[in-house]
This record gives sequence, C-alpha cells and structure tokens, in this order.
Amino acid sequence: MSLSLVQGFSKSLAMTVLSEIGDKTFFAAAILAMRHPRRHVLAGCLSSLIVMTILSAAVGMAAPNLISRTLTKHITTVLFFGFGLWSLWDAYNDDDSEELAEVEAELDADVKANGGTTKSNNKVDDDLKKKNRPFLTQFFSPIFLKAFSITFFGEWGDKSQLATIGLAAAENPIGVVVGGIIGQALCQTAAVFGGKSLATQISERFIALSGGILFIIFGIQSFFSTIES
Repeated sequence: MSLSLVQGFSKSLAMTVLSEIGDKTFFAAAILAMRHPRRHVLAGCLSSLIVMTILSAAVGMAAPNLISRTLTKHITTVLFFGFGLWSLWDAYNDDDSEELAEVEAELDADVKANGGTTKSNNKVDDDLKKKNRPFLTQFFSPIFLKAFSITFFGEWGDKSQLATIGLAAAENPIGVVVGGIIGQALCQTAAVFGGKSLATQISERFIALSGGILFIIFGIQSFFSTIES
C-alpha cells in the first residue's frame, strides 16, 4: 500500500469524523431515526453521503487537469486554513444546543407542511395512494428518499464537501474516498443507533475546536508541500 494512499485515507477519515459529528446531517439522522425505521434512515443518509463523497473526490481529482497543480495546492492550502479558522470561530461562538434545536424545528416544520402523518385502514385508499406516488417512490421507501434528500442537500456546499474536494486534489483520491466513506459510515451509524440522547451529549464546541486544529494542521502540511514542490 503506497504512502500517498495511506495519507489520503487517514486524513479523509479524521476530517470526516470531526466534520460530521455534531453537524446538521448528524442531528437530522438521529432525529429521523427516532421517528422512522432505522434501516431506511441509515440506508438513505449513508447512500447520500457516499454519493457526495465520490462526487467531491471526482471534482478534486479533475481540478489539477483544469488548472495548474501549483495553483491547486495554493487553493487547497487556503481552504484548509479558512476552514480551520471557521471551525475555531464556531467553537468559541456557538451554543451547543443551537444546531440540534434548529434541525429539529426544520423537520417538525416539514412534517406540518405535509399535513403530518396519517394512517388509513381503507385498502382502496392505500392502493390509490401507491399509484399516485412519485416515480422514485415506486422503487424506494419514502423514508429512504427523505433521508437521502435531506442529507444530500444539507451537505451540498458544506465545508466538509469542499474539504473533501481539496483533499482529493492534494492526496490520493482513492484513499480519500475510502476514508471518507468509512468515516461517514461510523458517524451515521452512531447517529441512527445512538439516537437523540447521544446527539445531546456531544459537545459541538469540542468537536469544532478539534476539527479546526485538524484543518490548520492540514493547511500547514499543504503549505510546506507547496514550497517543496
């Protein structure tokens, strides 16, 4: 196993765990798992994050072919330092319970907007509902699709996605993908099976502080690798 593969894997794994624990998608998975079957929630959330990780790594892998590798490294260095300072700022200014409350309120609003959950014992009504369901729900559980969409759009443009792009541009993309997927699997499994009780015990401030320090370290490494090259 090459050194670049190990570095890409280890950096991606550490970054993913510290970025995703206490993130909006982590809380969303925990809350959804309390309201719906866990297997559907876990499958939806994890599938979404795997797709997002692969897409992000693909963009990062293509970046050096679109712009010079030196400029790519400079951009990656700036991203790491920027995310590090962003995370440190969050650590000192965010309330631990704020993000959890925000996600829960958004999910509650979504339930109310859809009229809540209703049960019907009428078989004819149930069959009619199935026929009128959107195309994708004919093949996938509605809970799977809900978890997938909430997670995908929650991660789109998030600093963990952008950091994955930067890592894939600077490190071995295969190692970044494997490390990212394993990290996502660990976080989402903890969220789904640990439930809201685990989410409320997590110190967002400590996770943000740890993530900030990690990003700063990545930035320093990227800076010196740029000088050496």
